[in-house]
Amino acid sequence: MTVTLSVSLKSDTLTALWARAVEQRPDAPAVHDDRSTLTYAELDAYSNAVARDLRLAGVGAESPVALHLRRGIGLFAGVLGVLKAGGAYVVIDPRYPAARRQAMIDGSGARVVLTESDWTADSHAETVLALTPYDPAEDVEFVPAVAEPNSAACVLFTSGSSGKPKATVLEHRGVVGFARNRGLPELTPQDRVGQIASPSFDAFHFEIWCSFAHGAQIVVLPALPDLLASDLQRTLRRLRVTAMLVPTMAVNHVVREDRDAFSPLRILHTGGDAILAGTCRDLLAGSFAGRFFNLYGPTEATTACTAFEVAGLAPDADSVPIGSALEGARVYVLDEQLQPVAPGQVGQLHVGGRGVARGYLNEPALTASRFLPDPFQGDGSRMYATGDLVRVLADGLLDFVGRADHQVKIRGYRVEPGEVERVLQRHEQVRDAAVLAHGHDQDRNLVAFVVRRGPLQPSELRAFAERELPDHMVPAKIVVLTKIPATDNGKRDREALLELLAADEARIRAHQPPTSRTEVLLAKIWSTLLAVEDIGVADDFFVLGGNSMLAFRVRQQVKRELGVAVDIGSILENPILRDLAAVLDGLGEQAARK
Repeated sequence: MTVTLSVSLKSDTLTALWARAVEQRPDAPAVHDDRSTLTYAELDAYSNAVARDLRLAGVGAESPVALHLRRGIGLFAGVLGVLKAGGAYVVIDPRYPAARRQAMIDGSGARVVLTESDWTADSHAETVLALTPYDPAEDVEFVPAVAEPNSAACVLFTSGSSGKPKATVLEHRGVVGFARNRGLPELTPQDRVGQIASPSFDAFHFEIWCSFAHGAQIVVLPALPDLLASDLQRTLRRLRVTAMLVPTMAVNHVVREDRDAFSPLRILHTGGDAILAGTCRDLLAGSFAGRFFNLYGPTEATTACTAFEVAGLAPDADSVPIGSALEGARVYVLDEQLQPVAPGQVGQLHVGGRGVARGYLNEPALTASRFLPDPFQGDGSRMYATGDLVRVLADGLLDFVGRADHQVKIRGYRVEPGEVERVLQRHEQVRDAAVLAHGHDQDRNLVAFVVRRGPLQPSELRAFAERELPDHMVPAKIVVLTKIPATDNGKRDREALLELLAADEARIRAHQPPTSRTEVLLAKIWSTLLAVEDIGVADDFFVLGGNSMLAFRVRQQVKRELGVAVDIGSILENPILRDLAAVLDGLGEQAARK
């Protein structure tokens, strides 16, 4: 297959970035998935065939094209094909529910959907095209469309407070600026970049465009849940992965289990939520010898606008800064009058520079409310009001405090739950914490969800909070979890936390207190091991957070407290407290008759 480029591509565009990569490294591997590997030249040829089909379907300048494809080589050919045809790609994650997928297609205005041949019935649009397999024998001559730096490159959806996802339009120059940003460690042609992000999420831009900008190879890895369930270090070594962007929640979880899991990497980026200072110290104390960066940036500022190299974290730091502005970005910490706040004071972060998105598609009022004229520039440029609260530290770095829309009034006081989280995380037995407001008006209070490092009762943590925080910031309820739930994109899943809280409250409402001596002692043992208060006879050991390892400890304490020897199988087969107490009473009676 051959390709003819008879036009001059603008340098600050993704099509030019790709053409340069093909010219410099045509025979180098570009993408590897579980089926095959294509070189830069082969992927270029494949994407030209895709672009031809899209152009024949009417795709032209800035036409949104929905890509409903599996993560693999075909997806990358689809992205490149859309851009070469002049369009803007809208990647639809096939894991999303059907209603969400269709809402993204409709909300983007995509009249063309490119999908797998066996999925054509799942998409509804004016034109549904099946992705053709790569054919090395096919000969296509194709002239790419000439995009401008300010042409639309893609449409990404972010969650909206109304429940309706917002379609954010990113331009070529913003994505190119991120891909080539000199504020980040430079990838090399020898790097193999692990691809794990949902292609509908902006972390995908690191994986595709930073890789292509530097001639690196993309390695499509298993979905994140499957990857984390495997031997991660072994998988990374086997596939020779050297660079990744991993969601913060996943890094917190992985390092807790194995601080050396990321040791094969030369570059590790994280972002999407607050990375724990303890996680960073644990990671750097192990065998990981690469460079570790905490990235910050909303979709509306094109993936990342600030960065902090974690090796510079102070030994006694309670939190990890989000760092300083990347090349081409301007960051301002402003009050409600859009005036800079004093160092150390909390203000809303506003971002200017080339990475600022065009705005929200077909949402002029919302765009005008968030994309504001930059009062510090005289060139008519705009800045994006992130809704994130930060403070400037003494060394000039930015410290993330929380979301402005997460601030709540508790007994008349304005409270930022993120500040409460940080205090709880300072307790030596707390690995992670999430704090939410619950209730309405005068009945509103804070609920803390915590992951323990070791033995810790809610009452102990509450006493610690009372010593460290004013009364209105002390959580009224503390729920112990084995991990903080996360969304597919690696952010804290607040809806899941509220569901867990509702389930716990339902359990308490149905509470049937223990009455017999065995039930009372067993409830006390469970409460100590599981850090759950008010355990009743109808409660389930596993629902409360128990597992086989904790069952072993139940067995030990039952032997010590009751003098009854019970096997692990009986504990696992009788998870309801009332049932297990009856088993223990029966064993006690048998022992007494002997």
